[in-house]
Amino acid sequence: MNGFETFFRDEPIEARELTLPARTYNLAHVALQRSGRDCLFVPIRSMQFMAVIDAEEIIFVDIEAKHLVEVAWTHFRPQARAALDAPVPYRVEIYLDKGRESARRLQGEFAKALEEMEKRHLSRQQSEHAGEVLPLSGRPPSRS
Repeated sequence: MNGFETFFRDEPIEARELTLPARTYNLAHVALQRSGRDCLFVPIRSMQFMAVIDAEEIIFVDIEAKHLVEVAWTHFRPQARAALDAPVPYRVEIYLDKGRESARRLQGEFAKALEEMEKRHLSRQQSEHAGEVLPLSGRPPSRS
């Protein structure tokens, strides 16, 4: 999914209010910011889904029917929480019948996919910054 992608959805067949754990919400938005793009594609391999994060919502598409939105998380209200570690209220919208079953699993599986992305990011960051301590110029290294 490179370049521009177009996704289709009708009116939701079901919608309800839920809360997203703060860690998941925060990881999603940090990953989006790190990407430097308007949207970020996150594979959810355990479900054969793709999540697409943008500033306003997160949509989920089945890789088999990659242009049809099955589930969307919208209307995030992070300002409603009293602390950064408090859950974030949002609205889940289901667009396809099979999305009802998918919606039950998405919160947990999406969190796992984000944690894996974060782990890879931290690993790359550590390997980029690995090195040796250099002595200050003009002073020999001290031996402790």
